[in-house]
Amino acid sequence: MKKLEELFLDALADAYYAEQQLVKALPKMAKEATHNDLRAAFEAHLTETEHHVELCEEIFEMFGQKAKSKKCPAILGIIDEAEELISENKKSPTINAALILGGQKAEHYEIASYGTLREWAKHLQREDVAELLDEILEQEKAADAKLTKLAQERCNPAAKSGDDMRMAA
Repeated sequence: MKKLEELFLDALADAYYAEQQLVKALPKMAKEATHNDLRAAFEAHLTETEHHVELCEEIFEMFGQKAKSKKCPAILGIIDEAEELISENKKSPTINAALILGGQKAEHYEIASYGTLREWAKHLQREDVAELLDEILEQEKAADAKLTKLAQERCNPAAKSGDDMRMAA
């Protein structure tokens, strides 16, 4: 029978894998963005995501474990769907709105994962770990909020009006 610490480490391995996959996916999303602010948001979150990989490794070490990845079918599905959205909306005024959809699906998955991991860390009386997970969680929430703002203020109206926003500020 598994104990909570084993479940925690298993879920952390899943999150670690997801972060590694997003390090590969975010540059592609940034490249496809035609709005400068959206491109910058993806690039900034790439830097944060690279740091999240490092924090996951640090958390494994705090449990006396070597960092390990566990294949995460959920993030692979989200990334595949984002790639399909890019393909279907390339050279269209809807590309930025589509990119935001793909990005927010990834963010919401990560928010759910890190929120649970943080609570489990607290239950395991690992406040040190909970603090690191809270740092990641807050960055994921901020990235999601930034995407929401860009969608509401720029990308959704442009997609509706047919404005292609090529290199818009």
